[in-house]
Amino acid sequence: MKSYQKLRTAHAAGCRLEEEGAAPPPAGRGRLAPCWVGSGLLLAAVLLSTVTVWVLRQVSGGWLGPTPPPKCLLVPESQRFDCYPERRVVVTQELCESRGCCFIQSPLQAEGKQGVPWCFYPPDFPSYALESLNQTALGMVGVLVRREKAYYPRDIERLRLDVEFETDTRLHIKITDAAKPRYEVPLDVPRVTRRAENPIYSLNFSWDPFGVLLQRKATGAVLLNTTVAPLIFADQFLQISTSLPSRFLYGLGEHRDSLLHSLDWNTLTFWARDVSPTESFNLYGAHPFYLLMEEGGNAHGVFLLNSNAMEVALQPAPGLTWRTIGGVLDFYIFLGPDPNMVIQQYQQVIGFPAMPPIWALGFHLCRWGYGSSNETWQTVRAMRNYQIPQDAQWNDIDYMDGYRDFTLDSQKFTSLPSLVEDLHKHGQHYVMILDPGISSTSPRGSYWPFDEGLRRGLFLNTTQGQPLIGQVWPGFTAFPDFSNPDTHQWWLENLQHFYAHVPFDGVWIDMNEPSNFMDGSEDGCPPGELDSPPYTPAVLGDSLSAKTVCASAEQKASVHYNLHNLYGLMEAKATASALARIRGKRPFLISRSTFPSQGRYSGHWLGDNRSQWKDMYYSIPGLLSFSLFGVPLVGADICGFSGSTSEELCTRWMQLGAFYPFSRNHNTQNEQAQDPTAFSPAARTAMKDVLLTRYSLLPFLYTLFHRAHLQGDTVARPLFFEFPRDVATWELDRQFLWGQSLLVTPVLEPGVDSVTGYIPQGMWYDFYTGSSLNSSGEMLKMSAPLEHLNLHVRGGSILPTQKPGTTTGVTRGNPLRLIVALSSHATAWGDLFWDNGESLDTFEKGNYSYVVFNVTQDTFTSTVLHASTEATKVSVGTLSIFGVQKPPSKVLLNGQEKPFSYLDNQVLTVSDLGMSLSQGFSLQWL
Repeated sequence: MKSYQKLRTAHAAGCRLEEEGAAPPPAGRGRLAPCWVGSGLLLAAVLLSTVTVWVLRQVSGGWLGPTPPPKCLLVPESQRFDCYPERRVVVTQELCESRGCCFIQSPLQAEGKQGVPWCFYPPDFPSYALESLNQTALGMVGVLVRREKAYYPRDIERLRLDVEFETDTRLHIKITDAAKPRYEVPLDVPRVTRRAENPIYSLNFSWDPFGVLLQRKATGAVLLNTTVAPLIFADQFLQISTSLPSRFLYGLGEHRDSLLHSLDWNTLTFWARDVSPTESFNLYGAHPFYLLMEEGGNAHGVFLLNSNAMEVALQPAPGLTWRTIGGVLDFYIFLGPDPNMVIQQYQQVIGFPAMPPIWALGFHLCRWGYGSSNETWQTVRAMRNYQIPQDAQWNDIDYMDGYRDFTLDSQKFTSLPSLVEDLHKHGQHYVMILDPGISSTSPRGSYWPFDEGLRRGLFLNTTQGQPLIGQVWPGFTAFPDFSNPDTHQWWLENLQHFYAHVPFDGVWIDMNEPSNFMDGSEDGCPPGELDSPPYTPAVLGDSLSAKTVCASAEQKASVHYNLHNLYGLMEAKATASALARIRGKRPFLISRSTFPSQGRYSGHWLGDNRSQWKDMYYSIPGLLSFSLFGVPLVGADICGFSGSTSEELCTRWMQLGAFYPFSRNHNTQNEQAQDPTAFSPAARTAMKDVLLTRYSLLPFLYTLFHRAHLQGDTVARPLFFEFPRDVATWELDRQFLWGQSLLVTPVLEPGVDSVTGYIPQGMWYDFYTGSSLNSSGEMLKMSAPLEHLNLHVRGGSILPTQKPGTTTGVTRGNPLRLIVALSSHATAWGDLFWDNGESLDTFEKGNYSYVVFNVTQDTFTSTVLHASTEATKVSVGTLSIFGVQKPPSKVLLNGQEKPFSYLDNQVLTVSDLGMSLSQGFSLQWL
């Protein structure tokens, strides 16, 4: 209840808080102090801060300048919200005070506090006031007024506030220009028709200064308090800050970071950029969504639906500031209350992910630099010779003629059509890369993609109305405008032409930030406030056009300034639609650049990583973050893309990568091969074994993807999702779970034969042996020789597995083995979704089977809740039950005795069941 006490203290200190729908303050009422300066706890910190500054001034002989006004000394360091966030500027007292802000330069910065802003907002900095607030059918509408101009150009005097109580666990707050429309993200979001009846949140407002105060009813926790700093809403600078109820914040991608973000003056930038994953850089995609764990184990999420260049500043208050340079402030808040529910609620807004074809969950192999289709084919044959599972063979840009899309190198890749035919004969699949940049230098009439795109006017244009020309792999290029529906048709036709020669199964879309080897274009970028805005977030390269196209480039839907972060999403939407049209099956698509709702159309790989141990570690928070973002089909380049791997690193990485939801080994040209056949027999065997383990788990994994598609469950998930009240799990990102049930603990360091991992409280079982472990919630050192990956099954779960084959197709024809892991109460539950693995909309059309497994009172039951003919093609062969406390005297299958085995580690196994999946059955042990 601390948050509630703070809120009451603030109220008593003169902060005006009003319940939703209250009347505005009387005319002429004086301006009241913000809600963040009144707490008694803060007052003690303020006194200490004041004394510290005074002492430092005496010691330094006054070099810190004149004593700041008392109102500035009232603000503790952790609560200082930056008034001068511009980079590459030495902030002086004169610059700071010209904005009406406080300036305190502290020598303590040399001791690791370099993030504390010298220039920060005073408590009485002018902000907006809530002039009126009226009830609507869905919530409220209000008007905000600014009476004093802010320091960015074209600040907007009157704003419209729209509040919709969309569901009991979802609140929608939008702030925009009251006088004229502004750019808004063209994303399909749900429209509610009635107000939530029993929301689990309460919403209050501060009238002057305007602020939103959102609380969780059950605990009183203050989830948002935007009175901590002024709201600024100028044409190209929008800023709003909030306090946070804890420091446990996740999401806000795409960045290379630990899963849990540091709040130690940490700024995260959102502007899609082609750069090898590096800490502190803005990377390929933009996901302005965070999940936060509250004291006690509740969770909530916040999504800012805005596609402009943006940054989020985190500070130890704990607090957060959103800064964006366009659009509107369009917030969705999700109340959970547990983290799984937060992510489900988020995906109810952005859309649930597509159901992948089953072969997408097999093992994929690729490299840049095979050199020819024959060399590619040799790798495929070697994998077959060693009977190593593989479902898909890929090619990078070296298959193209001069790196031009939709072409084939007729010399080195002349046998590619035959290779694809051979892959299909063996139940395997082919995926090729496409970049968005279309070569613009071929002789007229010789390259249809450019000629036709030019004729139809489908490329990004300069402000002069001519195609913007940049440079990518083929040389000078134009960039398709995927915001134009006509471009989708042209893209489809290009894919159809290529498919007629090379019948590919999936597409890998790369370089779609969009990447550009030039800054802007061959002519640079024109002067103006789109390419040189009044404020530029902390983007790599210090310019919006750094290694991409000009922000002023013109597109059908808007200017690139607004659409840049959507480029990869729009290309994915066009490509997924084309694939479904061409093949008549579920599309398989992997994209580098992503934006919220990406999971509806594609998966994602984490980009051009390096063959280093730290890159292997960073892949785990990477894939878990994309699980939060609604993109469950995600993985990193196994063994690393650039640089040369080692046998030990690649073996350990193959073990981890076998449990990426999207599992692909990929590396660059001019480096040693790193596919499993390139290593010693011992390493090759270890890699093969872990892939066979993955393939055995395909029924379980496929069912997890069904649940993701149906209701937004995560596939790979952090431990705290399942154990939200165990604070020891909140910082863990070196392990992860598949669903609720399978714990993966990889080795992430060289030269070791053991690994230490956290085993949450409860009953767990070794996946391979069934031996039990009853944990109190503890770190455990586990044996991990080079050939072994530690996997544990959670008590109370049932995993559907299958005898593995070398492809998903072969595997699916083999008998099922159901692994039952009993809880401490001797119960268990699991489920299985089964369809033909590739047809469109099987669940929506009812062409699937769904089976639920349950154990109570020493009886296993299989119940068919929905059936299709596909289920008649597979049988349940074996039941392995972990944790049977004593040897049974007999086992009955549908009342008939069956032979069984029972081991000293309390594993009961019944084989040769021969039960069709389409028929329910029971098995009892006595």
